Amino acid sequence: MHRLTVQTRRHRQVVDITERVNDLIRQQGLTDGLCTIFVTHTTAALSTADLDPGTDQDMLDAFTTMIPDLKYRHPHNPAHVPDHILATLLGPSVTVPVEAGRLVLGTWQRVVLFEFDGPRDRRLIVTLVSETGES
Repeated sequence: MHRLTVQTRRHRQVVDITERVNDLIRQQGLTDGLCTIFVTHTTAALSTADLDPGTDQDMLDAFTTMIPDLKYRHPHNPAHVPDHILATLLGPSVTVPVEAGRLVLGTWQRVVLFEFDGPRDRRLIVTLVSETGES
């Protein structure tokens, strides 16, 4: 396992982590296999996305609009519940194939961290598995 820290700068933000993960894959010498990335927080999520200019904000606006304005019961801070819901809907991990020492992604596809309660330092766990089963 390997660890990365991502510093977010805004309350809601999309951060492209593709090249940081590719750098780690290269440093570890993985040629072909799988890369799983897991965020160790309940108000952040991971996925893949197209990051054309403005698309990140479009996604954040759409996700936020999906969450109803309810009377939440979270004892710590009820206003914080939509952040947890958004992170849960997207999920804490993403697995991407690795080929020739790089993530296998579509033309416009990037690996991204969705921040829903920043700014914060977010911890990521990266697990690399080669085709032979070695990490």
